[in-house]
Amino acid sequence: MKVTVIGGGSTYTPELVKGFMDLREALALDELTLMDIHAQRLEIVGGFARRIVAAKGNPFKVTLTMNRREAIQGSTYIITQFRVGMMPARRGDEYLGKRHGLIGQETTGVGGMAKALRTIPVLMEIAQDIRELAPKALLVNFTNPSGLNTEALFRYAPDVHAVGLCNAPISMKMGFIEGLENLMGRKINDKDAQLDTLGLNHLSWFRGFTLEGENLWPQIFKYYVDQLRADPYPEWQPEMVESLGMIPNYYLQYFYNTDHKLADQEKWPPSRAEVVMQVEADLLKQYADPNLNEPPADLMKRGGAWYSTLATQVINSHFNNLGEIHILNTRHNGAVPDIPIDWVLEMPCKVDSAGIHPQLVQPLPMVSYGLVSQVKAYELLAVEAAIHGDRQAAYNALLAHPLGPKGSQVQFVLDDMLETNRAYLPQFNK
Repeated sequence: MKVTVIGGGSTYTPELVKGFMDLREALALDELTLMDIHAQRLEIVGGFARRIVAAKGNPFKVTLTMNRREAIQGSTYIITQFRVGMMPARRGDEYLGKRHGLIGQETTGVGGMAKALRTIPVLMEIAQDIRELAPKALLVNFTNPSGLNTEALFRYAPDVHAVGLCNAPISMKMGFIEGLENLMGRKINDKDAQLDTLGLNHLSWFRGFTLEGENLWPQIFKYYVDQLRADPYPEWQPEMVESLGMIPNYYLQYFYNTDHKLADQEKWPPSRAEVVMQVEADLLKQYADPNLNEPPADLMKRGGAWYSTLATQVINSHFNNLGEIHILNTRHNGAVPDIPIDWVLEMPCKVDSAGIHPQLVQPLPMVSYGLVSQVKAYELLAVEAAIHGDRQAAYNALLAHPLGPKGSQVQFVLDDMLETNRAYLPQFNK
């Protein structure tokens, strides 16, 4: 069994390695290949990964390479966690939004679109390599914007087995579990708990929770709303959450509390990218320490909590035919009534050796469906723009996005986006 990580020089990688170490007996992994185009980061992160594995008796081999085709050759699973343009490009996405009085963020709004335009063509190249070199492999995409990227894979690489994942749902699930453990005074196996959520990646609502088959959502939801009411500075207005009957994904702050997020941007620098740049510099210094063989506590400052747990659990369930339920991004194929069957959604899926199986669920209420359909229209247009270098599709994507510019400003924002990212958008510069 060979697992390849595209973007193996990421500071996330040591957590992922630890995830595979924790499942080493179940997975029987032979080789973990870390591939990256940045030699220094690959050497530092890869060296640290090897020390983590060596400290536990080298249950599998860690291979480092800058050759993507060599990395993909013969892989059982390919994990994508790369960033085209790295952190400077993310910073550019953030300040692109700020320049135009719009949300600047790496996965939503104009920043998320710029990142998608850079990323999707590279994903298509990876998909072609998989067709040739590992046609039976499962592509597990963590690269943001995860849902939009997965939509592109299903539309333009349907013969490649792929699934998108995000750590937001599992983080919410683990938060509920921690609260219940404190209340019950006992440990809870996360496999005994199921979270019900539906929407798009970073645009979803949490609406159910069961533990060992018992529905605990009414108690959890009431407790959550009561906590909001008791908080002088609540994350959400309790009246809004109570009206929804669901808990919004954190990223819905950009849609429901746009003015607040725009006000936060006015306090930059530092933007989130600039904060992460410093966090990564500090982490890489720690990773280079030859005496370090466990992921440091500072890794939590990077974000992405529970990512490694989700990624390795999904692979384990697929490889060992466990049939576990995980929240994933995939084409729902009719599992959600009254939604076009070819839309990629973030939803509960059964994972076994036959693949990823969306579970039949209730549709979203109209108050949520309206926003989902508008953002999905943007996603579909953004995919066309990224694949074909289609400026009209890019213009229409900005026009369709609820966080996009006003009609009179669309062309100015698009021109700025394409010029800012010129080095990474050859499809628009033919």
